[in-house]
Amino acid sequence: MTSTVTLRNMEPPDWPSVRRIYQEGIDTGQATFETQAPDWDSFDRSRLPGHRHVAASTYGQVLGWAAASPTSSRPAYAGVVEHSIYVTAEACGFGLGKALLNALINSTESAGIWTIQATVFPENGPSLRLHQTAGLARPGQCVIRIAPSPCRANSAASRSRSPKLRETFNTAAPAGRSAIALQ
Repeated sequence: MTSTVTLRNMEPPDWPSVRRIYQEGIDTGQATFETQAPDWDSFDRSRLPGHRHVAASTYGQVLGWAAASPTSSRPAYAGVVEHSIYVTAEACGFGLGKALLNALINSTESAGIWTIQATVFPENGPSLRLHQTAGLARPGQCVIRIAPSPCRANSAASRSRSPKLRETFNTAAPAGRSAIALQ
């Protein structure tokens, strides 16, 4: 049986599902040092509005999410963010993490963000595989190098670019949304 999943921007009504998935990840002990998912106001203040995405089922059930946070308030780091991707256990293994990472790459790239980084616990096999099979740097290093930093155009790091993810999505999705079929 095939089910369609739509990628779209996260909206405040998605929060209960996003929070549940976040807490599910926290409870594994392999995703973050956090012990409790935050309330909406804390999450909203700490994540960049243009870089929050959800994967939702045909019936509107949120199955996963991705978001980016600034790494620093210093102007030199304006193009650097840290990302999080969480997928509910029932939806793992169907490519949602890769699709959400791709959506995040696209939104940050179009906003001029040149580096996306992540901290991944060594016990978190699915996240390690997601980042490594996407051709990204080993976690603990700069995970995604999208474009040269305008601040240090001649540095060795800015010349080292990782390949971008490109996922082929169903073009029948509504404008601003992407759909993928899960087998």
